[in-house]
Amino acid sequence: MAIKTGIVGAAGFAGIELVRLVLRHPDLELAVATSNELAGTRVDAEYPGFAGATDLAFATHDDPALAACELVFLAVPHTAALAMAPRLVAGGATVIDLSADFRLKDPAVYEQWYNTPPHTACDLLARAAFGLPELFPDDLARAARARANGEPALVACAGCYPTATSLAAAPAIRVGFAAPSGTVVVDAISGVTGAGKKATARTHFCFADENLEAYGVGTHRHTPEIEQILGIAGQGRLVFTPHLAPLNRGLLSTANIPLAPDAPDDAAFYIDQYRAFYRESPFVHVLDAGSLPKTSSVAGTNNAHIGLAVNAPARMLVAVCAIDNLGKGAAAQAVQCANIVCGLPERRGFDAVAVPV
Repeated sequence: MAIKTGIVGAAGFAGIELVRLVLRHPDLELAVATSNELAGTRVDAEYPGFAGATDLAFATHDDPALAACELVFLAVPHTAALAMAPRLVAGGATVIDLSADFRLKDPAVYEQWYNTPPHTACDLLARAAFGLPELFPDDLARAARARANGEPALVACAGCYPTATSLAAAPAIRVGFAAPSGTVVVDAISGVTGAGKKATARTHFCFADENLEAYGVGTHRHTPEIEQILGIAGQGRLVFTPHLAPLNRGLLSTANIPLAPDAPDDAAFYIDQYRAFYRESPFVHVLDAGSLPKTSSVAGTNNAHIGLAVNAPARMLVAVCAIDNLGKGAAAQAVQCANIVCGLPERRGFDAVAVPV
């Protein structure tokens, strides 16, 4: 029997991508799709591409039908999930949260970087699984056991920049090729959909088109999340600079990782090591020597492409990762996490082929 599924915040870019993925998923039944702003409007009226695929209309976030859903995705801004998740979990739903409310394990860090009042669900925060399957499989296995035992489960999906950056840098740090006290310098570029559906002075077409700019320099909220994932929190070892590019979707993160004194300077060595590290990860593809990833190669998929090079004079490993910011960076990763927690094959419901250019 299909798993009755709800999507809260279904009208935004990540939310409507979730709608697309859930509708095509053989084991999920989309029962509720919410948007307070568009409540009562048919999904295919707002997004005509869904004509013939669903006759659902958007409901409000407090629609009682959500209580009957076994699986609920939260595609809402930070603090909104904080208000919704405890009630849904208490009602027995498996909750997959795409917001930042349960990602940072130290509530004080969350409150500082997101400029919020004190965290109101610290007990749930402590139990939340971190949703980056390739790097935190034990978290998701624990959530899967909880669900199988009839207990509530909450997954806090990793953000888009942390996903690409951490997939690029984590193997070098975890295996020990990175200099123990070296500074990891990250330059990352995202498409405009990563900023959300509402236009701003930065994301309005006339300002974003034909323009590339850095933003949030030294202050971006994903900084502590990347540090947490890489195990370097509080060490002052990350310089993270995000950029906005005139792309609809796509994210490219380049991590420059100082090598340990005894680490080789042969790129082929690191390619072999990364492939071994990700050998059980069906969505991560480490490219051949001399090849570097492109965002167009992963558009519309849950794939992550990683390319590696060595800057020998600088003793730096250059690790580049491309993802779709709405795919592996948001909605598709959420479905991947749901598959694992619900005991389904990890690749269930996914197409391996990117959208052709």
